[in-house]
Amino acid sequence: MQNTVNIKNKKARFEYEILDKYTAGIVLTGTEIKSIRDSKASIAESFCEFNEQGELFVINMTIQEYVYGNYYNHRPKAERKLLLNKRELKKLAKDVNTKGLTIVPLRLFLNEKGLAKLDIALAKGKKLFDKRETMKDRDNKRDLDRIKKNF
Repeated sequence: MQNTVNIKNKKARFEYEILDKYTAGIVLTGTEIKSIRDSKASIAESFCEFNEQGELFVINMTIQEYVYGNYYNHRPKAERKLLLNKRELKKLAKDVNTKGLTIVPLRLFLNEKGLAKLDIALAKGKKLFDKRETMKDRDNKRDLDRIKKNF
């Protein structure tokens, strides 16, 4: 199976400080996985949330409708269940509830078996001065690379 799907959330690393990473499976329907294989998905504005039963869902993940899906098509912004071990779910739920952290998706990809996976991260929101520091570091690195390239 060709592994070319790699949809990233570029805003997440700028908006949040990443503390811990996990790889979760996603419960999808047939037309959803076909749209993901065509790279017709976005996780830019999405986040993860627990429901009353302790299950983890990804909210605001957009998967465009499949072109050939007719009336069997899915809803583009539906909540989708994430699959993790019970131990990982308990640890994430505890950290979110006690420390005030959030769970953000970082990357949507297909594994070697062709299954859709989502890299999620336990994250802490950055303050404005942290964001400025990140931009300054990025600009300095870019300038340094430009200088190295000329020599």
